[in-house]
Amino acid sequence: MPDKQMTIQRASRPGGESGARPIMLAIAGDSAAGKTTLTKGIVEALGHERITSICVDDYHRYDREERRSLPFTPLHPDCNYIEVMAQHLQLLARGEPILKPVYNHADGTLGRPVLVEPREFVIVEGLFPLYSKLARACFEATVYLDPPEPIRHAWKVRRDTQKRGYTEAQVLADLEKREPESAEFIRPQRAQADIVVRFSPIKERGEADTDPPSATVLLRPTISHPDLSNIVDDDMRHAMHLKLQRDDDGKPVDALHIHAYAEREDTRKVEEAIWDELDTHDALPESLGIVDGERSEPLALTQLILLYHLIQAKGA
Repeated sequence: MPDKQMTIQRASRPGGESGARPIMLAIAGDSAAGKTTLTKGIVEALGHERITSICVDDYHRYDREERRSLPFTPLHPDCNYIEVMAQHLQLLARGEPILKPVYNHADGTLGRPVLVEPREFVIVEGLFPLYSKLARACFEATVYLDPPEPIRHAWKVRRDTQKRGYTEAQVLADLEKREPESAEFIRPQRAQADIVVRFSPIKERGEADTDPPSATVLLRPTISHPDLSNIVDDDMRHAMHLKLQRDDDGKPVDALHIHAYAEREDTRKVEEAIWDELDTHDALPESLGIVDGERSEPLALTQLILLYHLIQAKGA
């Protein structure tokens, strides 16, 4: 189905047997960019009974052993069932179930497909959710995670050695092999996102490489964002600040900087102000921002902004 038709259908038809189509959010980015961490906090905040989350890296065509003899990596579209993924996203966007393939990251094997039924909200994360116009037309809001490459490489080494059975040398060699395809197929998706998030120290503010990551959240005018101009005032500048800057394409964009050293009492005020804009009867979620058992204020506020978009779209 052409992407324009998909957009029209989502706007005009309720979809699904329940009479209500789900609200769809895409979180794209390269391997180990933080997509799963970002997704997990939103799922915990809304509750598993209200949200379905899937990873579209499950649409790999080949298992790890088969890929050893191939001339491309999982970052190449030819290594993935891109068309099937887009078809499944259309079905989910209409409130219909899918039989999703399964890729086991722990051992690199392909598993049996599983039935996935969309709930009230659907989060789709992975390498390619913003790759095609048709896929992008399925979402109310889209996000691209854009950490600096040295930081992402460090995260990937730590994850793949601790959880996926690789040695550090193997991970570094794989990163080098993947780089041309990352540049050609993954990073260009950044230009298609409504929101771009970078977790890293903000050196312009005197933060060092060894400091915990702050967050820079670019809010593009492609969708309606929470009004932060009256929330993030001068009294908050030591914790976070909002400014207008130029995006990579030269166009103006609102940039929210949230510092890792922000105090909880300050971020709480901002969270409550954003939450109040939604006029919801639900309590402000307390589960946001948790990573490795610790709370990160930049992560919590970033997750809350994405949560805002999901709930706002539900009430629209």
